[in-house]
Amino acid sequence: MNPLPTSCGCACSAGPKLIFSCSGAADVGELADQAARKLTRDGKGKMFCLAGIGGRVSGIMKSTEAAASILAIDGCALDCTKKSLEEAGFTRINHLRLTDLGFEKGNTEVNSDSIGQVVDKAKIYLS
Repeated sequence: MNPLPTSCGCACSAGPKLIFSCSGAADVGELADQAARKLTRDGKGKMFCLAGIGGRVSGIMKSTEAAASILAIDGCALDCTKKSLEEAGFTRINHLRLTDLGFEKGNTEVNSDSIGQVVDKAKIYLS
């Protein structure tokens, strides 16, 4: 009898693709949030709790550490989402800033067209 297995299986799987978004009071924050929710509904990744990162909630921190990729969607140049993740020690962050896409803080309509534009751009970081 051979004590070594002839095939090797792994019980682990690749970590999830996590999406963190701004959900600030400005229209671009709402747009970032709605795009993250749509990406999740479309199965492109999983929206995750940025407040849990700020609060250093152990389960959320561990899940984020195990992520295959992290996407931070910020509404404006304050980059609150990205900075929150960095403050918690995460460095492998794909970053999307909506004002870099031409959306203006205080002058952006949140509708299916604008959400679709953000989702299309975000998919590049989640493929």
